[in-house]
Amino acid sequence: MAQRVFNDCFVSFNAVDLSDHVKSASLPYAAEMLDDTAMGDTTRSRAGGLKDWSSDIEFYADEASVSVQQTFFALVGSTATLLIRPDKSEGVSATNPNYTGTGIVESIGLIQGSVGELQMAPVKILAAGTLTRAVA
Repeated sequence: MAQRVFNDCFVSFNAVDLSDHVKSASLPYAAEMLDDTAMGDTTRSRAGGLKDWSSDIEFYADEASVSVQQTFFALVGSTATLLIRPDKSEGVSATNPNYTGTGIVESIGLIQGSVGELQMAPVKILAAGTLTRAVA
């Protein structure tokens, strides 16, 4: 089993590469589970419903032009393309897939941190379109 040290994640939103500001990233993908249990069944039964995805990304705060706060502040409540993959330095492949989807920015933490810590800017992106996976 190949293992990866997660230390070079590629993140682009609205065609702005913000990879060098990422502390952590997640991209859960799921389907709604619809109960289709019928009379006479003795065990619950389910069917897969609509797919859903979201992304929680924790950025190091940066107010510079074309950086974290300016990119996301202008897009709260708006849609743009999210592009994310595990390793920026590796090419897109079966072991380093590129995930792309249209997402809507739900929120950005504009000011967050404690005394003596680096200021953070967590961002929540919700699905506004299909998530695709490319391996080439």
